[in-house]
Amino acid sequence: MNSVEIYTKSQCPYCSHAKALLDARNIAYKEFDVGGDQGVFTEMVSRTGGRTLPQIIINDQVIGGFDDLHKIDSKGQLTSLLAT
Repeated sequence: MNSVEIYTKSQCPYCSHAKALLDARNIAYKEFDVGGDQGVFTEMVSRTGGRTLPQIIINDQVIGGFDDLHKIDSKGQLTSLLAT
């Protein structure tokens, strides 16, 4: 089963774009809101190495942010990544 996780914060336009892209592709995801919760932010940095939002993880592989997700999708690689 595919596992898509996304660390977000409200009022983050790139987070909204990433979620919209996943929604448009009918890809379910688990969202972690780092807003106001330092523990979740610390977990995100530990897991991804990133400090910017969003941070996206697919099947335990760190994808990065929205630009990275969009690039993968534009190249037609998102479906194959989900199949792993």
